[in-house]
Amino acid sequence: MESIVEYVNGIIWSNALIFMCLGAGLWFSLRTRFMQIRGFAEMCRLTVRGEKSEAGVSSFQALAMSMAGRMGIGNIAGVATAIAYGGPGAIFWMWVMGFLGASTSYVESTLAQIYKTKDAEGRYRGGPAYYIEKAMGLKWYAAVFAVATVIAAGFLLPGVQANAIADSAVNVLCTGANACASVGGAASMKLWIGLSVAVLLGIIIFGGVKRIASFAEVVVPFMALGFILMAIVVMMLNASKVPAMFSDIFSSAFGAHAAFGGIIGQAIAWGVKRGIYANEAGQGTGPHAAAAAEVSHPAKQGYVQAFAIYFDTMLVCTSTAFLLLSTGMYNVFRSVTEGGVTKLEAIVTGVPGVQPSEGALFTQAAVESVLPGWGAGFVALALFFFAFTTIMAYYYMAETNLTYLAGSNRTHPAAMLVLRLGIMGMVVFGAYHNAKMAWALGDIGVGLMAWLNVVAILILQKPAMLALTDYERQKKLGLDPVFDPDALGIKNADFWRSNK
Repeated sequence: MESIVEYVNGIIWSNALIFMCLGAGLWFSLRTRFMQIRGFAEMCRLTVRGEKSEAGVSSFQALAMSMAGRMGIGNIAGVATAIAYGGPGAIFWMWVMGFLGASTSYVESTLAQIYKTKDAEGRYRGGPAYYIEKAMGLKWYAAVFAVATVIAAGFLLPGVQANAIADSAVNVLCTGANACASVGGAASMKLWIGLSVAVLLGIIIFGGVKRIASFAEVVVPFMALGFILMAIVVMMLNASKVPAMFSDIFSSAFGAHAAFGGIIGQAIAWGVKRGIYANEAGQGTGPHAAAAAEVSHPAKQGYVQAFAIYFDTMLVCTSTAFLLLSTGMYNVFRSVTEGGVTKLEAIVTGVPGVQPSEGALFTQAAVESVLPGWGAGFVALALFFFAFTTIMAYYYMAETNLTYLAGSNRTHPAAMLVLRLGIMGMVVFGAYHNAKMAWALGDIGVGLMAWLNVVAILILQKPAMLALTDYERQKKLGLDPVFDPDALGIKNADFWRSNK
């Protein structure tokens, strides 16, 4: 089974996908005249302002929902995994993906707003499946994306998050010979953790999108700022090592580092791969939350979601990277083939015995090395909130695409019940299963969605560009921009046409 999963993963995550994601980000940056730089102040302003209604959530709530999806174990464990496979240089390429990805996020999120609709219960729904059908006219393509998202977000990706929660908790709770003997050992503890997380998840998701938005609005900013502050404290305590850390990042990113020069290809590949996993730009996940926002112009939420990439990659992911590199608590491996057998060979061993797939353990070791006694527990708690809110966001994405498949104009309680019970079951399964398999399945889900969505937005970019030009024109006139699709020649934007 594992060999099949690895084979499929290798096909999906070929160099073609990596270059397509980088190329799309560069193209959109040029097409928008680097709106992620020009519009930074506007991003910040719109993030803290906005309206909400019975049908939609506020821009900030939509941001929090999308950040809940973006800020998961990719920000903690995923960054460590990127360093393990690609060396410190992978962080530079993660930054590049984050910078370019901001424009990609603008395009897909604006498209989601332009082509959003209302479901049978009066709530906003939107995302790649909706804009693929309405703008491209390819219902079969939209259905393929919707099915892929239901499978990925509902069944493949939650296991990755749950596994990280369980592993990090066991690393704290089951230290010592008989620490978890009362519950039957570490394996049984992971099972109980999975069951507990599934119950908590059920309480949230059975409450609907409003409860998801309200929970994310409170928890996401708190957990992100707490983690960033902790990283700053650790870096201050290791200030003397910071210059060498930056030197390692930039020299190894371009193959100039003596130890990491031979893995520059891995640095680029894993930096981009984990960058996409962490910030989700182009993956097609962020547009689902973006479509739920109540705004007067689609570009507003495009700006807000572009800001999310900065916050996720440049602050949270960077905080994790600096934790690991400043403390030396990381391993780096390269692939070697001997006798026809490929295996991993350690280049750097900062944390002996820890494998690349066990990324959370690196972060725990880093904090524990500076703040002994409570560092590992703090990371485990932070990772719980990161991963839990991400699972919650995955459910919303799966629900939205299931709504699309079943028909937005009618309710479908039986299908929703199956989805809710299914994602709760996968949380338990992922918590109990091994990390390598969980990550491999998660990567398949991310890669499949990215392929389908990036191709779509490269074809459908024109309405998002028209919306940006229109928004900037109205702002120059001193107006609060209002969207009129007919004036811009945008067809099938039925929601906006009916609300003129």
